Amino acid sequence: MQKPLFAVFLVMYLITLVGNGLIILAIHSDSRLHTPMYFFLSNLSFMDICFTTVIVPNMLVNLLSETKFISYVGCLVQMYFFMALGNTDSYLLASMAIDRLVAICNPFHYDVVMSPRRCLLLLLGSCTISHLHSMMYVLLMSRLSFCASHVIKHFFCDTQPVLKLSCSDTTTNQTVVMTETLAVIATPFLCILFSYLRIIITVLKIPSAAGKWKAFSTCGSHLTVVVFFYGSVIYVYFRPLSMYSVVKDRVATVMYTIVTPMLNPFIYSLRNKDMKRGLRKLRGRIQS
Repeated sequence: MQKPLFAVFLVMYLITLVGNGLIILAIHSDSRLHTPMYFFLSNLSFMDICFTTVIVPNMLVNLLSETKFISYVGCLVQMYFFMALGNTDSYLLASMAIDRLVAICNPFHYDVVMSPRRCLLLLLGSCTISHLHSMMYVLLMSRLSFCASHVIKHFFCDTQPVLKLSCSDTTTNQTVVMTETLAVIATPFLCILFSYLRIIITVLKIPSAAGKWKAFSTCGSHLTVVVFFYGSVIYVYFRPLSMYSVVKDRVATVMYTIVTPMLNPFIYSLRNKDMKRGLRKLRGRIQS
């Protein structure tokens, strides 16, 4: 199955690169898309490109080679960027939820609340928290001893499969996973839940059905991505190490590391008139 899998994942990776690249170019080339929502979307697309690039190229090489090898330092570096970029994705999704909250619940103050300066601070805060968390976790991982099998039963250096190989006491690492990691991932997730709760309450007060649909339709794409991303992340990481399942967790991990970044451009462009217009404008510029 390795060659067919190589072909499938290569196509998915190329679609991810092209799709997210087009989203970034379309947003930057159309001045009407220079708004907070599309600022966060372009950064989400960039993070998705980086996120998949940390994992997929090495996986593709391993699918074609007989010896599937990664150095110890390379493994820690891959783990660091995987966690940092993945967490940044979740904070960007939370920032987009805040943007929708302000746009629907407080539209008259939207330009003041979601000013360029505050959007930039949200982006920088997302990156800083994610990289600090990732650095702390990788430093803890580097203190472990690996004296038994060195075979990682996964397609990249994910935290749970690597912890399984350690002959050291992993209690501290597991405690960090279930507490500090819970805080890092749960904070943006709770922010999204709170935002949508407020949005639902506000929308239900709109008298006309058309007005309700119009308000909800601006959130549909974002909500779809949130369900895909957080559903698989919660399934993989918020269980004890003893419940880790190689096959099931690999399938769930493929969902948020490869499938979701590939689908994001389609989800955000197919039902979005502004993005469709921006993509048509970009196509016109390329053809001319």
